[in-house]
Amino acid sequence: MQFLWRSTSHFNLANLITMANITCGLLATYFITQEKFIIAAILAWMGGAFDILDGKIARKYGLSNEFGIQLDSFADFLSFVLVPTFFIFQGVFTHLTGIPLIVTSIASIYYVISGLRRLIQFNINADAGEVAKYFTGIPTPLGAILLWLVWLGSGFIGWMGVLALMVIIGALLNSKIKIPHL
Repeated sequence: MQFLWRSTSHFNLANLITMANITCGLLATYFITQEKFIIAAILAWMGGAFDILDGKIARKYGLSNEFGIQLDSFADFLSFVLVPTFFIFQGVFTHLTGIPLIVTSIASIYYVISGLRRLIQFNINADAGEVAKYFTGIPTPLGAILLWLVWLGSGFIGWMGVLALMVIIGALLNSKIKIPHL
């Protein structure tokens, strides 16, 4: 069990917790396809908890490594970009047809590409074990939280409001605004 505490291990404790995040994201995706949105939301939030925990453990026990950085970004892409986008698409946009469906599909793809671009740029700038004092642009977990809030308000703002906010949040992922790292 020493591999759990080695920074060189791909299966150290921090990376296993990141894999739990990935598992939650995959299961959330499945439950979205089954229209079991409450279970999917619970799993997505559990993934978020694992994302917080993996970073704290990696820093506390010196388990950060390049593999872990890449794995964490994959988990973030799944749990904080794909899952909430798919959630909104299935929960808000799925009944649309024609031009509205095309426009919302393009906006969803825009959000996914924005999130992916943001994570890639973060990895290019990241050093294992170091934590910046602030993020440039909103981080993908915050983007996911904002999308969850948009989904909760979708009954009040309608699909066009959801569409507009999804595009704005996607743009904020790669903006120059500074967000303090907690």
